[in-house]
Amino acid sequence: MRKQVSFHLRRKNCAVYRQIRNSSKYYRMKECKFDLLALALGSLFLVNNVLATNPVIMDQFTADPTARVFEGQVYLYPSHDIPVPAGSGARSNWFCMEDYHAFSSSNLVDWTDHGVICNQTNVPWLTRRNFDMWAPDCVFKDGTYYFYFPVGGRIGVATSEKPYGPWKVLEQPVMGVRGIDPCVLIDDDGSAYLFTAAGGISVSKLKANMIETETRPQRIANLPRPGLIEGPFAFKRNGFYYLTYPHAVTDATGHQGAERLEYSISTNVFGPYTWTGVITDTNASGCWTEHHSIIQYQGQWYLFYHDDQLSPSFDKNRSVRIDDLHFNDDGTIQKVIPTLRGVGIVDAKGKIQIDRYSDISEEGVTVSFLNPTNTFEGWKISLNGTKAWVRFDKVDFGQGGLKSVSARAVSATGGMVQIRVDGANGPLLAAVKVTKGPNWTVVKSKVSKVPAGIHDLIVTQVGSKPVDLDWISFQ
Repeated sequence: MRKQVSFHLRRKNCAVYRQIRNSSKYYRMKECKFDLLALALGSLFLVNNVLATNPVIMDQFTADPTARVFEGQVYLYPSHDIPVPAGSGARSNWFCMEDYHAFSSSNLVDWTDHGVICNQTNVPWLTRRNFDMWAPDCVFKDGTYYFYFPVGGRIGVATSEKPYGPWKVLEQPVMGVRGIDPCVLIDDDGSAYLFTAAGGISVSKLKANMIETETRPQRIANLPRPGLIEGPFAFKRNGFYYLTYPHAVTDATGHQGAERLEYSISTNVFGPYTWTGVITDTNASGCWTEHHSIIQYQGQWYLFYHDDQLSPSFDKNRSVRIDDLHFNDDGTIQKVIPTLRGVGIVDAKGKIQIDRYSDISEEGVTVSFLNPTNTFEGWKISLNGTKAWVRFDKVDFGQGGLKSVSARAVSATGGMVQIRVDGANGPLLAAVKVTKGPNWTVVKSKVSKVPAGIHDLIVTQVGSKPVDLDWISFQ
């Protein structure tokens, strides 16, 4: 086990070294000899530190998230939005994607970036570089992980013995099919079916080798029209096939709006499928696309999707989010209402990002970027009204016994907040005084009556003097 972990660490950190040195040399594996540098850079791979909030990846743009459960963990395979490189010839003000990363988590809180799976520069059969590496998928069959990715109108494949790599890009794309946004469903009998989009959604059966089609692509004809339908994600539950997809609904005047997530159900993988409902409405932030995936992990179903919250002025730079998903007794899906809080339980000893709140008072609370020029730094929450409050759910205090609380805060006038658990009238843990000044500081206060277990936090402004908060943490 020690040898495997050591190799994994060196492999991942060599990827970072190569990217730092020269991204065009990323695949020169000889640079993996730098073990000492790998150890020094080890901390770079933990993308988040006890966040469990939306978006889940905060150091790069991620989109089109396919989540899968492998080896007891959740692996996330998104596409990767990047700025248009100067002189690349890529279309400006449009989607620009040149590679894929793999991420993993055992708790949906801490995410590890395992580096680049493949780049458009190392796909042997690709004759052009058009920055169109769109929504991918990954499945496991007969001891091999198969990573399917669309580029150049074809479906490429990379294989690995582990869900995080290293990956080998195959010499040819999937034979017998064209399209984008691949999704592979492995049925109960081991048969594999490839869903693709291109002017609609098609499905074909894969051969046992997973890289050729056994049947010609069959267009699923009875999906809702008019309007663009793409990004299929198919899964099976209780004997029924669920085909979920983004649908850009077209109104009576012919205007095509933003995508919403819909689904259809069938008893046959090829259909016919019956339109059943809407999973999410169009994105309130104005993000036009809404690609996704759905998994069950440790007894709970989750919806992975994206929006443009880290890039509100340009919806071609997107970020992955996660929220709970629930089924009704009849098998239909309850509509998902996107949240800032996301999923997962936050450790009280971590940095609790209360700007990703569960609920706030009707007045006196605003959220804004800490640094509008670098949105990856995240947000702050401003309390600016008498008894303005914010609630943050599911904080784990462990066995209790914590002695103090720290808060990163700023107040131009000086101010104070109270921290309680389990409601506005719940036990008072601390009163945190923020001294007057223009700069962010970390202030510390003693706490009392700290409970054990999981509780909701309530932070309330005391008086009328405004206070801005970044995070709070218990020690």
